[in-house]
Amino acid sequence: MGLFDNIKNKVNEGASGFGVGSNKTVEVVFERLPENLDEFKALPQAALANPFDSAAMTVLALCFYPQDKELCYQMLEFLKGPGDLSTYERQFIRDRFMDSDYVPRSYFKGASPQNDYLPSEPYTIAVSENPYSYQDQGYAKLYLKSGGADSPRAVQLRLAKDGKWYLWEQFLLAGIRAPESSNPWA
Repeated sequence: MGLFDNIKNKVNEGASGFGVGSNKTVEVVFERLPENLDEFKALPQAALANPFDSAAMTVLALCFYPQDKELCYQMLEFLKGPGDLSTYERQFIRDRFMDSDYVPRSYFKGASPQNDYLPSEPYTIAVSENPYSYQDQGYAKLYLKSGGADSPRAVQLRLAKDGKWYLWEQFLLAGIRAPESSNPWA
C-alpha cells in the first residue's frame, strides 16, 4: 500500500455523495402540483433529504405568491426549518413581485418568454452543483437556470442536525426577460 492510497480511497468514497462539488445536474420532477400547505408538505421532495429537492421546493413555493401570499410565506417557513422567514425577506419577496409574477415559473423546463413562461409537464426543475457548491461546511450553493436569464441563479441551503437541507438564502427573484405577450415590439 502506497503512502497516499488511504487518502485516494477516502476521496473516491466521498465522490459519490453530496459535498464533493462536481458539475452534476439533478432534474427534480413534480408529478402534480400542490394546492395547499398540507399537499406541499406531502410531496416526496418535502423530505428535504438532499439539497437538490430543497432548492426545487423553493421555486415551487415562490410560484404561489401571485395567487396566495400567505400560503407562499407558510411554504417558505416550512423550507426554512429551524430558521425564520424574516420581515426583510417578506418585504424583499413582495417588492420583487410588484412588477412581475412570472420569474419563479421561468425555472421550470419548457418555460420561456415565447410561451409566457408556461412550464411543460411533468413539472421539472433542473438544479446544478459546481465544484464550489460545498465550499462552506454544512452549506450547499446550487444553481437553477431560468428560461429568461442568461446565467443561472443561486439558492443556498443549510444542513441541519436532523439531516435535512433547509433554505438558507435564495437569489431567484432577480429580473429576467419579459414574456412576449407583454412586449409591444415582439
